Order: sequence, then structure tokens, then C-alpha cells
Amino acid sequence: MSATSTNFKLPPLESGDRLTRQEFERRYAAMPQIKKAELIEGVAYVASPVRIKNHGRPHAQVMAWVTAYWVATPGVDLADNTTVRLDADNEPQPDVLLRIEPEVGGNSRISDDDYVEGAPELIVEIAASSASYDLKDKLNAYRRNGVQEYIVWQIYENRLDWFKLEEGRYISLEPDADGVIRSGVFPGLWLAVPALREGNLAVVLAVLQQGLETPEHQAFVERLKGRV
Repeated sequence: MSATSTNFKLPPLESGDRLTRQEFERRYAAMPQIKKAELIEGVAYVASPVRIKNHGRPHAQVMAWVTAYWVATPGVDLADNTTVRLDADNEPQPDVLLRIEPEVGGNSRISDDDYVEGAPELIVEIAASSASYDLKDKLNAYRRNGVQEYIVWQIYENRLDWFKLEEGRYISLEPDADGVIRSGVFPGLWLAVPALREGNLAVVLAVLQQGLETPEHQAFVERLKGRV
């Protein structure tokens, strides 16, 4: 082995690096002090430390909402801040994802080395503002790879957008007269948008419970059980 190869030092992972997915994973694995990094359209993004008001608490509220649905719906899987191998140029680490297991018709699977591969059916991101790459390059990557529904909560504007994939493009789902948006992919997954924006988790969970008690959710559960 030559001196050059012996003394080779792996470059650090830094925001703005243009990398292949393999090189991104190699540098990320070599820096365990980094808690969140993503590869979006071939560009690395290394997250800064997060504050409680602009990320930690909103993230916890979304997790509580989605967790309640997951518990009540066998055949779906939930993950928090988990790396997703979408394609050769995109390896995001979504704040929240909800996926249908492949055995019952889902589009993603768990790899042998324990990563999600393919497009989860629903992804939620907590974004600082409308200027975030969550609403630009990442949105396009999710759309192109077939993520069926994508929720972005912009904390500074306190705005929530729920996108649904139709004919290769994202359309915005609008709340009904009661301020509720209903998932088109996960029957019974209802979100009281004003209550979430106000931090009223009790109302968010009460509205979700209404969705879980609908015939549509029960039929979805039975359909998943039948496919198993």
C-alpha cells in the first residue's frame, strides 16, 4: 500500500457538497456527530441544531397525530427522522413518514442494511419558512419519485400545505368548512389544520379519532388484513 493511500483522509460532509449517493453515505457514516444530513438532487444538506419552538415542539405534535393513526391501522409503518433512499441523487431524512408495508401493496421496503428504499406514501416535513428547500428541490424529488402525499408545515408563517400527487404533479388539498383535511391515501387520517397551527393537540387527536371511527377506515384496515 502506498503512502498516499495510507494517509488518505475522508473529506468531511458539508452542506453544498455535490456527491453521489454512495459517497454521501460514506461521509455521513464517518461523522456520527452529525444527527441529520440529506442528499437532495445530488447536493448535501447538513442540518443545524434545532430549537424547540421552530422545530422540536411542532415535530412532536405531528408525531403524536401520526402515531395515533399508526397504532389504529395494522399494515402501515411509521418512522421518525429515518433515511430514505429515493433514487441515485436523493437520500432525504424526512421528519415523519408513513408507509404501507410492501406485503399489502406499499411502494417502499426496508433494505438489508435497515434503510427505507423507495417512496413512502406520506411524508411530513417541518420547515422554517417558505424559502426552505423542503418546498423546492425536495418537493420536486418527492413528486418525481411518487410520494403520494406530502405535508409541509412552515413554522415562521404558521402555514400548512398538504399536497397530493395526481397525474404526476402535486395539487394542494384544501381544508373543508370545519378546517379539516382528509388523506386520500390513508382513509381516516384526518387533520384539523387550525387546531394544529394553534397547538391544540387535544382537538387534533379528537378529530383524528372521528376519522378512525369511519367505515372507510375500517374497510381500509380489513383490506390490509385481507392482503396479508
